[in-house]
Parts: sequence; structure tokens; C-alpha cells
Amino acid sequence: MERTGFSVTEFFLVGLSRYPELQLLLFMLCLIMYVIILLGNSLLLVIIILDSRLHTPMYFFLGNLSFLDICYTSSSIPLMLILFKSGRKSISFMACALQMALSLGLASTECILLAVMAYDRYVAICNPLRYPIIMHRVLYVHMAAWSWIIGCLNSIVQTVMTMMLPFCGNNVIDHLTCEILALLKLICADISMNVLILTVATTVLSVIPLLLIFISYVFILSSILRINSTEGKKKAFSTCSAHLTVVILFYGSALFMYMKPKSKDTKASDEIIVLSYGVVTPMLNPIIYSLRNKEVKEAVKKVLSRQLHLWKI
Repeated sequence: MERTGFSVTEFFLVGLSRYPELQLLLFMLCLIMYVIILLGNSLLLVIIILDSRLHTPMYFFLGNLSFLDICYTSSSIPLMLILFKSGRKSISFMACALQMALSLGLASTECILLAVMAYDRYVAICNPLRYPIIMHRVLYVHMAAWSWIIGCLNSIVQTVMTMMLPFCGNNVIDHLTCEILALLKLICADISMNVLILTVATTVLSVIPLLLIFISYVFILSSILRINSTEGKKKAFSTCSAHLTVVILFYGSALFMYMKPKSKDTKASDEIIVLSYGVVTPMLNPIIYSLRNKEVKEAVKKVLSRQLHLWKI
């Protein structure tokens, strides 16, 4: 372990290193899923940009979500792939800080963005006639921009406050990535202020957005039930079913991961759950929106048919 006095110049990520028989399998699974994430989200992003019918607030937010998922997985999966194949499980101090900042900032941004998308669906279903007036371009661009800004500010504050504290030579992280809770365990100083700010940030950026999503869907469900025709109810629900599925998947995985009882006997399964949370959810997002959204499916067919026509020429 490299040390300069009591300062740390690198960290060792030893998550799942006690199970060498899993390394190759995890490498292959992560590689396959990462390729699917890049292809699926990139395709969805390109389709939203190219098809003028998708130049609406809902698809603008969806494009942001796809870009976010590409960035989020790219901040951790390439590193994990290297660790699974490398005998040396090290990462430099600055690289660890950067990785933590990116993953924390992007996760915070996604929480806010999902709440913003819920508000968009609330306005579209509960106030359809005023939807173009309320969700005008300036508003929805600012909403997306502030989602990114708030997520980045939270990330900068948390990362600086964590990495400026002394580690006293403790540089073995029992985790697959430079996760903030794993790093806080290594600090040999008072971390009460860090824990307080982390708790407040988690409440403001995770719990409150979830509460706003819940309230939005209470109003949405109430409006849908008041629609007389079955076809109208089906059409209204189809416009928000994909988003609701993504919200359940995102928050359901997070709640299961953090509320599940921890023990030494389930250490490997806990780490695999953490891994799947960071990989499976971004992989499923474009699939969910493609399968459950008629406009996206039509746009995909249009783009693919256009490409096939060009290839034939």
C-alpha cells in the first residue's frame, strides 16, 4: 500500500475479490450489459433528436435521462471491468474522488429528473388544454438544467468534504467502486458533519422527489378514473406507464439495497445487488420506453427503415 506519512495516494477496491471464481462471469455480464446500455440509450437519444414528433417536454426529459444513464454507467463500469480482469485492484486518490463525484452527482440528478418527469405527466393528464402553455420551452429547459446543476452542486460539496479529511493510511475499500459510505468508514476523524449533510442531502434529493412523484401520481390516477371512456383511460395511462415503471425500478432497487439486513454471510450477495442496481436499471430504461410507448416504437421503425433503405442504395 502506498503511503506518504499518513496521507493516502491510492485506494484498493477489494469488493468481491474474495470470490475469484466469479470474476470472469461478472466481467462478461458487465461487459454485455454495458454494451446494451450504450447502444440502447444512444439509439433512443438519436431517435429523439432526429424525429421532430418527439420534440416535446416528455421526450426532452427522456433524452436527458438516456444521456445521464450513459454517463452514470461510464463512470463506474469501465473501472469495474478493469478490476475484474486485473490482479492489482488499485485506483489513484484523484481518480477515486472523480469517480465518486460523477456517480454521486448523476444519481442525485436522476432523482430530481424523475420528479420533474412526474410533474410533466401530471400537467399533461390533469391540465391537457393548458399543457402547451404551462410546459413551454423555457420552463422545461430550465427544469432539466436545474436538475443537473443541483446534482452537481451536491456532488461537489459531498466529495470535497469527504476527500479533504484524513484517511490515516486506511486505503482498502471493501466495495466495487469509490462509494461515499465506504470511504467515510476509512476516515480517522470526526465525520458527524459529513453524516449530517449526507442525511440532509439524501432527504432533499431522494425522499422529497419520491414524495412529489407519489403526490403527482395520486392526482394523475384521480384524473384517469374520472375519464368516462375505456379507450381514453387506456390512452391516458399509457402516457405515464413507462415513467412509472422506471420510477418503481429505480427506487425499488435502491430501497431493497439499503433496507435489506446486512451480515457477513450475505456480503457477496449484497455487493452483487449493488452492482446490478448500477447496471440493470440503466439497461432496462430504454427497453421500457421503447416497448411501452407507441410514439417511440414508430420512430424506431422509421429510423431503421430509413437506414435499411440507405444501405440498399
